[in-house]
Amino acid sequence: MMKRNPSRDVLRAAVTVAALLFVAAMRAPGAQEAGSLRAGAAAVDITPKQFPVNMPGGFGENLAEAAHDPLHARALVLADGRETFALVLVDNVGVHQETIDEAKALAARRCPLRPERVLVSSTHSHSAPPSNIKEGDPAAVAYRKLLIEGIADAIVQAHGALRPAAVGHAAQPLAEEVFNRRWFLKPGRMPENPFGKLDRVKMNPGIDPANLDRPAGPTDPDITLLSVQDARTRKPLALYANYSLHYVGGTPRARVSADYFGEFARLAPSRIGGGPDTVAMMTNGTSGDINNIPFRVGRPPREPFEQIRIVAHKAADTVWRGWSGIGAHQTDVRLGMLQRQVTLRMRRPTEAEVTRAKQILALTDPAEKAKLPALADVYARRLLALAEGPRTLSAPVQAIRIGDLAICTFPFETFAETGLELKRLSPFARTMVVSLANGAHGYLPTPPQHQLGGYETWLGTNRVEENASVVLSRNLLEMLGELARE
Repeated sequence: MMKRNPSRDVLRAAVTVAALLFVAAMRAPGAQEAGSLRAGAAAVDITPKQFPVNMPGGFGENLAEAAHDPLHARALVLADGRETFALVLVDNVGVHQETIDEAKALAARRCPLRPERVLVSSTHSHSAPPSNIKEGDPAAVAYRKLLIEGIADAIVQAHGALRPAAVGHAAQPLAEEVFNRRWFLKPGRMPENPFGKLDRVKMNPGIDPANLDRPAGPTDPDITLLSVQDARTRKPLALYANYSLHYVGGTPRARVSADYFGEFARLAPSRIGGGPDTVAMMTNGTSGDINNIPFRVGRPPREPFEQIRIVAHKAADTVWRGWSGIGAHQTDVRLGMLQRQVTLRMRRPTEAEVTRAKQILALTDPAEKAKLPALADVYARRLLALAEGPRTLSAPVQAIRIGDLAICTFPFETFAETGLELKRLSPFARTMVVSLANGAHGYLPTPPQHQLGGYETWLGTNRVEENASVVLSRNLLEMLGELARE
């Protein structure tokens, strides 16, 4: 009979135990095999605690005295064992890049997620506090701190909630609520712009048929959506949707509100069988020249918040129709994310424009001031700020892959035609384009729209080189191509 070797038995037992421990570790909640999708989502209340607080987005003070409905920072984290990233949406007119960078850095200190693997975009609600006030107004200063903490907390909570997940995506049109707001007017109807010149198109021209000729650009009617389910229970975890509609407005006076984005987030989970923990997000698409005003026909008067509810209900119903056609969600999808910092030239006013701006601001006679075009003093200040400001802007853009769905980002209010062109040229089966992402640097008209003039193209409303949309789109298409080849 062969004698047993105690040393060999001990070694064999040790190997067996090590193998069992390895398998157990791989099955543990924090472990993940490559190609195995996980997701986590969270929503953090960022409603201001101090009032009154100014709500930026217009040309004058707009103080909020209370909140009509809550504001949130919502986060979705996706991981596949090779790549992990976060998609974050904030109820704000446009969170400044510096504020976003601080929030990303704070989140990175609290969970293993690199800042360049985080997308933070804003809904563009015009009834939310500012994001960039560091000193002065105590309510605004306090809100910036609350905002940074809330964004970071949403990311950390979503990362901590990672679990096996499945995803699907769809696109469904809701054409009846999007309208191009830039119009050609009939001869003799165009007013002077703040620089004393005549544009070829006007933003928000009113609904008088005697003035209107035709819209100056297209609309993007689709709501594109990413659906995320718990892989074990098939219960909805999150919806990440995208619609090219500016904001609706008509909020109660002097009240903070998340506009239709927040109302959609409240309604959408019920449409897809979700519960109170389902996190729904409606991101701002390429809506720089799109709003909710049907200029040719008008609509009946609405009570405060009524039109917001109407649009949110329609958007939630549209998402349900798209979601219903997805079918089986996929657990084995490839994730990828790329980020670039693209240097853009800042626009510079001419010497004649600077001289005129200084003359306008030097006026003291009320009668002389009354002769100026509307907003002449506002844009004189903006023009001088451009003349004295930096000559370049480093603009972050991101391209994201979730299986055969792509997401592209712009830190601007991007025009619909730019988004439509990216969708057409993208190598992916479906693409959504998110505006006001990782910053808020003003409007981004296309070169042909610059030739038409109008509010979105004015020096001080638009601040970067006139072909910036082309430069950024070219970079994004290169990044999408790289992701598609992985």
